[in-house]
Amino acid sequence: MHLYTFDTAPNPKRLYYFLKFKGVEIKTTQIDLVKKENLKESYLTVNQLGTVPALVLDDGTLLTEVIGICYYLEGLYPKKSLLGDSYLDKAEILSWDHYIFNNLLLPTAEIFRNSHPAFKNRALPGPKPVAQIPGLIERGENKLSETWKIIEAKLDNKEFIATENFSFADIDLLVCIDFLLWALNKSVPKELSAVQKWLKRVNTII
Repeated sequence: MHLYTFDTAPNPKRLYYFLKFKGVEIKTTQIDLVKKENLKESYLTVNQLGTVPALVLDDGTLLTEVIGICYYLEGLYPKKSLLGDSYLDKAEILSWDHYIFNNLLLPTAEIFRNSHPAFKNRALPGPKPVAQIPGLIERGENKLSETWKIIEAKLDNKEFIATENFSFADIDLLVCIDFLLWALNKSVPKELSAVQKWLKRVNTII
């Protein structure tokens, strides 16, 4: 199999941390998003969506969504499980991961892509032009503010976000924090003491 990715971008970074934690290496081609290599015909023939990461299996099957790629790789490399062992753990991890993705990562992306000049007419990923909508900036800011309160309450007296063990939900939370700092120059608010303690703990793991 062959992985097409750009490790420093938010979605690819989710997979990067997943592979790093498991110690798995896959033949990889970096697709530079800054140079818009993802919109070139040479890459669009691989993945017509123009997004990364994309995993091409040996039989030609194409996987383009991070959670699907991780689910597949978890089956191949079950050691150091990140998606849970019991049905309940799997449900908790996927539930919290979905919540984090929709309520932290996407609002951050909305703010960034609808405010940065580089994304004029590129407010959504992919090869087709999409106009920026300034109103989504304020909506994203409000969503982040409310979500941090929920995350802080969840991590109060708890080591990890979903289960008793480090999981993919923790990876996605870490990626969101990285993305906030890189894209919006915002750190985790100092008053979120539980999140701050969690971040120190996770930085020793990943």
